[in-house]
Amino acid sequence: MWKQFLSKLPRKASKSDAGSDSSPCNPCENSSSSGAGGNTALSNRAAAVKRMSSAIFPSSIVAGIEPLLSFMDVPSTEKQNLFFSKVDVCCVVFDFSDPNKNSAEKDLKRQALIDLVDYVNAGTMKFTEPMIIASCRMFAINLFRVFPPKCRSNSSSGVGENDEDEPMFDPAWSHLQIVYDLLLKFVSSTSLDSKIAKKYVDHTFILSLLELFDSEDPRERDCLKTVLHRIYGKFMTHRAFIRKAVSNIFYRFVFETERHNGIAELLEVFGSVISGFALPLKEEHKVFLWKALIPLHKPKMVGVYLQQLTYCITQFIEKEPKLASNVIMGLLKYWPVTSSQKELMFLGELEEVLEAINMAEFQKCMVPLFRRIGYCLNSSHFQVAERALFLWNNDHLINLIAENRQVILPLIIPALERNARHHWNRAVLNVTLNVRKMFSEMDEELFATCQSKFEEEEENRMASEEKRRKTWERLEHAASFQQVTGNTAHLAPIVAVPPLAATPA
Repeated sequence: MWKQFLSKLPRKASKSDAGSDSSPCNPCENSSSSGAGGNTALSNRAAAVKRMSSAIFPSSIVAGIEPLLSFMDVPSTEKQNLFFSKVDVCCVVFDFSDPNKNSAEKDLKRQALIDLVDYVNAGTMKFTEPMIIASCRMFAINLFRVFPPKCRSNSSSGVGENDEDEPMFDPAWSHLQIVYDLLLKFVSSTSLDSKIAKKYVDHTFILSLLELFDSEDPRERDCLKTVLHRIYGKFMTHRAFIRKAVSNIFYRFVFETERHNGIAELLEVFGSVISGFALPLKEEHKVFLWKALIPLHKPKMVGVYLQQLTYCITQFIEKEPKLASNVIMGLLKYWPVTSSQKELMFLGELEEVLEAINMAEFQKCMVPLFRRIGYCLNSSHFQVAERALFLWNNDHLINLIAENRQVILPLIIPALERNARHHWNRAVLNVTLNVRKMFSEMDEELFATCQSKFEEEEENRMASEEKRRKTWERLEHAASFQQVTGNTAHLAPIVAVPPLAATPA
């Protein structure tokens, strides 16, 4: 029965209907009889729609002009009132957990949302302040909600653990998607005066929008990403607040919860924002890099957003190359010790940063950097060792090393020699020998000096180990002659204190 009613709802007039159902605003009226017929037809359709909407929505919602009429079916003077009526209908929220519940009402609300999207997209009107208030209220009612706890239960897993998990989709997405589309067109509209709209797209609205980035539904996060970027571009007065609010999300994620679904999307938005920073960089922007972006390397799930994080960091370095050494020191601070998978990711990011570093900044951090690379070369995880060795395929890094070989070779040669003698993996061994050969050709005298120093250190180490071994052997030999009878415990006397009497067990 509902389908029969729905089929009677007004649709966009087709060419075949133009002659028979002319509306009052149709200029193609040639006689008073045809105009009267058109008015009668419109009145009949409006009455049918009113009966339909009154039976479904409360009378408080459908009061005034009928919300289910098309914008094409009303004169220009009534379009703003129709806009309010449709927005009021869209403020009714339904339960989508049961697809069969309120299906007719859901279809009518969906049609109203689509009509609003088409009307805003046409750009034929200017948003008045009451229209802005009504729109923001409708967006808040439909979008701003608290996610159920069960949707967040698996968000704090380790690197790569949930890569193959099925994402959770919101059952209300068929309506939410249209609301997001309407919000995007609302914010992007040239008919929207940002000076008026900023009073209602305010800090509270933006904070509520940012909280939605924790949604489990990737489609919603993707829409939010676009909407946030448009809001950042449209409302210049809110930019500093948005940066601060996103920083707080990062702080809470890194130092408190390590649980958030939208870090990658937020970083993607800020990759575009950072590329638009003016030079020289403000101190506020540098603080954002040091205190918000660099600590994002700490959580276990860094692999989920590492690509976007690396892009943001390289954008900073391109803007101001002096930041490169600070970035590398930050990477070393959060360098993983027990996770080989994270270590591989860090090595990949390190190479990208080194691609953009200049000589002065490289010299500030090269000693701790190559100490860490040396540890990676000797890793028992063959992929870590191999990835560290592949750094020498980078021509820019080779040039930097060649200029500073007096400092770097003494740090790296011992690690290469240990690999050549003891590493279990054949691929790592072969690449190690190639790198040794390259260093030998780079500066044969320095290479020989480092090698002989390593040999000397190895001999001293082996002698020290042998001495320690013999010491333990003597202790074990001496202990073997100490008789222990029965279960009696012999306590050694303490200086200035009489020895304790033996007590039977």
